Amino acid sequence: MNKPKLVAGNWKMNTTLSEGIALLESIIKGVKLLKTNTKIAIAPPFTHLSEFRKALKNTDVCLAAQNVSDKLQGAFTGEISALMLKELGVKKAIVAHSERRQYFGETNESALFKIKTLLKQDIHPIYCVGELLEDRERERHFEVVEEQITTVLYQLTEEKLPKLTIAYEPVWAIGTGKTATPEQANEMHEFIRAVIAKRFGEDLAGQVMILYGGSVNSGNASALMAQPQIDGALVGGASLKAEEFIAIIKAAG
Repeated sequence: MNKPKLVAGNWKMNTTLSEGIALLESIIKGVKLLKTNTKIAIAPPFTHLSEFRKALKNTDVCLAAQNVSDKLQGAFTGEISALMLKELGVKKAIVAHSERRQYFGETNESALFKIKTLLKQDIHPIYCVGELLEDRERERHFEVVEEQITTVLYQLTEEKLPKLTIAYEPVWAIGTGKTATPEQANEMHEFIRAVIAKRFGEDLAGQVMILYGGSVNSGNASALMAQPQIDGALVGGASLKAEEFIAIIKAAG
């Protein structure tokens, strides 16, 4: 596939605003030195978005959010809506990250509502899927991921599908230092694309970006990015270190 890869940094609940600005400046400086076609996105904490919009104004780095409400406005204390994100210049938003599923009870159904809300505001979702360790040990990993895909993507129109990015993150590899082998990751990416193709056809399935997430770092990025079905990476801890993140972008091409 010849489409440019995407490397997205998910900062999670890390950095104060001043720390975040310093890190972002280092990343921007490093990216300018690269000759790359890779697309880049940064998802900082909500508290950073307004200032980051200014810092990224004259760059090709895309501003992303880590989460979004499925409601546009109203009496929902503590929630952030897609309408608010749009005004701040957010172009992408992560949906149903495994930590949101694990700690906050998010489901495939709630993910679908969030995705539809984002698309109405022309914000492109990054929808996270992946299996637990017990699912893989019981050889249920394909079954679990297929359900995550069919219950959400099959409810979208052909027009909306290419605006969605999928991030495959085996839950057992997130923040553990463990990584799916490049072959395991590519196998699942190929499976996800085949599931999408069953509903939408191979051409549309080929347009969907599928990222790998799960302890991606500068040491394993090249091997992962070389796999034919992997379109980029959703990077966690390594995105908090400018040199590491830039190395991953470089590995993506």
